[in-house]
Amino acid sequence: MGKLDDRVALVTGGARGQGAAEARLFASEGAHVYVTDVLADEGAKTAADVGGTFIEHDVTSPERWSAVIEQVVRERGHLDVLVNNAGVLLWATMTQTSLADWDRLVAVNQTGVFLGMQAVAPQMMAQRSGSIINISSIGGLRGAGVCFAYAATKWAVRGMTKGAAQELGPYGVRVNSIHPGIIDTPMMAGTSLDEMTRNVPLRRYASPEEVAKLALWLASDDSSYASGAEFVLDGGQTA
Repeated sequence: MGKLDDRVALVTGGARGQGAAEARLFASEGAHVYVTDVLADEGAKTAADVGGTFIEHDVTSPERWSAVIEQVVRERGHLDVLVNNAGVLLWATMTQTSLADWDRLVAVNQTGVFLGMQAVAPQMMAQRSGSIINISSIGGLRGAGVCFAYAATKWAVRGMTKGAAQELGPYGVRVNSIHPGIIDTPMMAGTSLDEMTRNVPLRRYASPEEVAKLALWLASDDSSYASGAEFVLDGGQTA
């Protein structure tokens, strides 16, 4: 018996990195996984590898969100798990951040999460069940001057998670956020992970699979009383 048998999960930004790891683990635990991404070739390959379904999906578009949810429900009849994983990173301080870059990060990292929760809410409320997992960051727990706009959006994800949990809880829908620290993903390309971990008590970075295991716990009934909470995975970095 898998932890997600007969469940349907949707993972945004699922083509590679954390999203792909979540898709693989969810599928191995019995879920049918919809992998969505703007990276069509990589996304289709990941979905095929896990026996899931790929949908090309720009998370900044309300129309695409509506179409994605309509397809999932039409094909499967229900939607049990949403992982709002899609995101972009910019290494820039406040004074280095252009308005165009600010708008781009807010559109994907913040508005994309809002649109995702809003799109799945009616179906999950009607089912009176569901788990929404929003990927934030330790940048959403403290100041992060070197990636100002990114951190600002992750603070927003943290706050939206709590508000959504309050609204959707009476319908049996749980909403939580994951706050990873330094993870070995394509998003971190060009950085020295070993250098960045010097101030991490565990003296190492994490794999995408470690984040996926936490997401699996939140997606499953093992976390049935967890909602509106932050779950930190950072090797003690924010201790």
